[in-house]
Amino acid sequence: MNSADIEPFFATLKAANPQPQTELEYSSVFELLAAVLLSAQATDVGVNKATRRLFPVANTPSKILALGVEGLGEYIKTIGLYRNKAKHLIETCRILVEQHGGEVPRSREALEALPGVGRKTANVVLNVAFGEATMAVDTHIFRVGNRTGLASGKTPLAVEQQLMKRVPAAYLVDAHHWLILHGRYVCQARKPLCWQCGVAAWCSFKPKTPAPAA
Repeated sequence: MNSADIEPFFATLKAANPQPQTELEYSSVFELLAAVLLSAQATDVGVNKATRRLFPVANTPSKILALGVEGLGEYIKTIGLYRNKAKHLIETCRILVEQHGGEVPRSREALEALPGVGRKTANVVLNVAFGEATMAVDTHIFRVGNRTGLASGKTPLAVEQQLMKRVPAAYLVDAHHWLILHGRYVCQARKPLCWQCGVAAWCSFKPKTPAPAA
């Protein structure tokens, strides 16, 4: 994708969805952190199903700590890898209570020090909760970045760094939402829906898929 194509690419995504939002359900910074931690290798739909049961009962670090690993596991057992995630979330809650007064820290260093919280999760929290211009590269963004030619890279970090350089500042805060949603619903892994794509004109993917026969 040429540099001149990037502005109309994002302008079109913005026109179609002026205020993109995460599809994870949350009502506090801590709920967002917990939901993103639970979403690793799981769908947002599956996480929301579990947190709709969990959050009415326990939606603060101290309340989740009171559940314990086994108690927490009963609420999130429909999510893949739930046992490890329960351990990570309990330990994260312990650190939040003991070191941060029960509040979610705003620094990347402090976030990434929490069990189960990697760079992608930290980027989501910094962006969605605190409005920082970060790029949380998941499988969708990694695919879209490479497929479109917007940001080529062999690792999520390489794609993130390219995106941070190439995405115009005016679009940077919302860019990862647009790219995730585009990858989830249009630029899908097995067969991208190119005939439905509003930004196909600026995409460098040569073997674009035609509309299925009527």
